[in-house]
Amino acid sequence: MEALDIRTIFSFKLWGFTIPITETVVVSWGVMVILIVLSLLVTRKLYPVPRGPQIILETAVEFLNNFAREQFGSFAKYLGPYMGSLFLFLLLSNLIGVISPVAIHIFGLNFDPLFVIRPPTRDINVTAAFAVITILMVFVCGFAARGFTGWFKNLLNPLPMMLPFNIMEYATRLISLALRLFGNILGAFVLMSLLEQLFPLAVPTVFSLYFDFFDGIIQAAIFVFLSSLYISEAVMIHE
Repeated sequence: MEALDIRTIFSFKLWGFTIPITETVVVSWGVMVILIVLSLLVTRKLYPVPRGPQIILETAVEFLNNFAREQFGSFAKYLGPYMGSLFLFLLLSNLIGVISPVAIHIFGLNFDPLFVIRPPTRDINVTAAFAVITILMVFVCGFAARGFTGWFKNLLNPLPMMLPFNIMEYATRLISLALRLFGNILGAFVLMSLLEQLFPLAVPTVFSLYFDFFDGIIQAAIFVFLSSLYISEAVMIHE
């Protein structure tokens, strides 16, 4: 199915290796550019007394700071900005397909768009990469909070024989994080693609409210919540 393909936009050679730049990479770059531009726009003129959009911005930042303090304690100043950035990136990545032009074939009229914007989170490489980052942060933050000895002792709880199972738990968490986000976004994308082919007008818009917006927001929130939960388990014993 074409909706499942990850297209290569261009490629280049480096030290004898051919490096493909896929549509996932290009759209991810686009998401980052949008976030950077928006962050510059909303922070370019701040007032001592908040007003207008600044009120919403400061409310969101305060919510993030409170959430980070509850989850990470003294590590909040390091992990809070990352969790906020992660949520915004995943949120926009999940929703960006909404602005993509669609092909229309109806009543003998054919319209094929010049390009299609597909969510980068429908690519397992993206979701797996973020899952790996989360698990690595669990290790790094755990070492910082407990030291290597304390971290290793934690793997022996509640009994030394639990060591292989505790290690296996990190592997299952990694797989779960990667596949949950990937499966939900890909499933919604494929379903919306089928609806757009069957009903080119009106009907896909109604379903898009759930499969694109609601599901995209929920999946971004779930990924960030689970990531913060796993990291919190590693650092909060230090508090």
